[in-house]
Amino acid sequence: MPLSRFAILVAGGTGTRMGAGRPKQFLELLGEPVLLHTLRRFMEPALSVQDCVVVLPQDQFTIWHELCARHSVSIPHTIVAGGHSRWASVRNGLAHLQAQKAGVVAVHDGVRPLVSAAVIEATYAAAELHGAAVAAVPPKDSVRSLSQQGSYALDRTRLRLVQTPQCFELGLLQRAYQLPELSTFTDDASVVEDLQPIHLVNGDYRNLKITTPEDLILAEALLRAQ
Repeated sequence: MPLSRFAILVAGGTGTRMGAGRPKQFLELLGEPVLLHTLRRFMEPALSVQDCVVVLPQDQFTIWHELCARHSVSIPHTIVAGGHSRWASVRNGLAHLQAQKAGVVAVHDGVRPLVSAAVIEATYAAAELHGAAVAAVPPKDSVRSLSQQGSYALDRTRLRLVQTPQCFELGLLQRAYQLPELSTFTDDASVVEDLQPIHLVNGDYRNLKITTPEDLILAEALLRAQ
């Protein structure tokens, strides 16, 4: 039987780098909040996601409820309060799923609203086979590493830019998040990699993370072109 699928959308941004008056997950993208676009992508019926958890700072619950009412959002999802860091926020999202005995869970940035159903499906499917799978793309630019002597070139054919979703066997991710938080944890793959090799899935350059005003302009152009 196919494994149950779950999703955790992490949206704890404050919008500092965006320079906006509200968190970036609530900024309008073609007339709708960024986070709503992301939620809609994951809850497409064909993906068969059983339970979607949206992790927000507690003081942002009211504005999200207001936005959902304004846009007549009927997409089923559960809101969970975030923590002091992304790691803590994902752990809080996992706590909502603690009654689930088996399945695959996707962790995705709430401000990656252009992720395609094909990338989501491929990452879920790879995690079902390998236990841990992450969407990633090759870097387009040359890459250099800093050293005390200056810098040196890296072989970009051996490098990948990590995106989300990052999908894991549920029990594996739960075990990983029982370990103490470390400063080296930059994403969920870095939390899991001591327990399980990470399988890479072809991501999509259009699956951008909205961080700066330029990202929002590009996202709008890409959405209009779809």
